[in-house]
Amino acid sequence: MKEELTLSIGILTISDTRNLLTDLSGQTIEQIITDHQLTVTDRIVVSDDVEAIHSGFEQLWGADVLITSGGTGLAKRDVTFEAVQPLIAQEIPGFGEFFRLLSFKEIGTHAMASRSLAFFTEDDKLVFVLPGSTHAVTLAMKQLILPEIYHLIKERRK
Repeated sequence: MKEELTLSIGILTISDTRNLLTDLSGQTIEQIITDHQLTVTDRIVVSDDVEAIHSGFEQLWGADVLITSGGTGLAKRDVTFEAVQPLIAQEIPGFGEFFRLLSFKEIGTHAMASRSLAFFTEDDKLVFVLPGSTHAVTLAMKQLILPEIYHLIKERRK
């Protein structure tokens, strides 16, 4: 349900192999957001490195909502979860649980290795951490984020 709230969204892709032109997941997120009349403040790509991820968050900090894609796998190089841990003031555990449930229905038990996360920061930024595949970001955006984004913000502002 779209409310009278105006939300701005920053998109951060975390990848050692993508740039703005080849970042299909970031482009997908941006297209879905703009199709729903929401505002994208900026879209950037950083390497899968803790310091680079922190720098990316700093660049996007003016947005109300931050959506990341990539760097959430189980490879040793995937450090997105570790990079965002210090930013978590209040986790929204149902997001990751529902994401894996929806993924399980589509890809089976491989979904157990899918790390996704939603949380609020100390200064009330809503952050969604998504895997890097276009299918994963489409699933998360259409089935979880867009249906609940206004509700989550309203709850946090109570």
